[in-house]
Amino acid sequence: MSDINANKMVGGGRGGPDKIINSQPSLSNHQTHHFSLLLSLLTYQAMRMLDELANEHKDLLKKRDIVEIDKKKIIASIQDLDKKKDEQLKVTIGKVNKDFGSIFSVLLPGTSAKLAPPEGLSVLDGLEVKVAFGQTWKESLTELSGGQRSLIALSLILSLLMFKPAPMYILDEIDAALDLSHTQNIGNMLRTHFSQSQFIVVSLKEGMFDNANCLFRVRFLEGSSTVTRYVQDPHGKNAQSEEGATGPNRGKQGRTSKGTKNSIGALDAASSSRPLMSRNV
Repeated sequence: MSDINANKMVGGGRGGPDKIINSQPSLSNHQTHHFSLLLSLLTYQAMRMLDELANEHKDLLKKRDIVEIDKKKIIASIQDLDKKKDEQLKVTIGKVNKDFGSIFSVLLPGTSAKLAPPEGLSVLDGLEVKVAFGQTWKESLTELSGGQRSLIALSLILSLLMFKPAPMYILDEIDAALDLSHTQNIGNMLRTHFSQSQFIVVSLKEGMFDNANCLFRVRFLEGSSTVTRYVQDPHGKNAQSEEGATGPNRGKQGRTSKGTKNSIGALDAASSSRPLMSRNV
């Protein structure tokens, strides 16, 4: 048995109690020094880790503060953009609403139209189309005929286009479901409301041609196509005509019209002919 772990039994004399004496010797100087070095090393490692964690904590706090500042800036920018968006949207709706009513009243005299938010909501929540005949506002668009609903759709589209006009528009038989008077009104509206744009219109009705600057009448004669160009005077009468190409070059004209600031082009389609109406409105 090792001396370190050994215990000695010492008698207490005659009839006396026995005593147990620990005979483990104290640590040697070498062991004490080794223990001190180990304790110092552990303390250094612990302090170094503590410093690293403290520095990381400071860095995280700095990053958190930067994120908080950036968050406030982003929120402020979003609020500013939302405010500008709402302001611009209200301006746009006001302009479109004004043109919408003006165009529809020309296409269908004696009527009014407007864009209004649903009851209890704002323009930012959505808009509804409201139509009035005289002083009576209709409850629903289902009360309108198919032709009247076509005029509503056309008025709304053109009012949106007026907000940011394009240099040229191509309309393909937009008057197909309308009678002659409404077709005439469309031509008048294009002339009065789109003075800076050019229109190429395909139509089957005379009412549209009367408002054109020039017509391109396409006929199919003797197995080939013929394009005739008519330049109209301000009163809608044919003042000049020019024969275009015939034969295989179907649809090509011999001479193009000179563009003007305000013009409509129409493709006429009477019986076997189908003319192109060209006009800058």
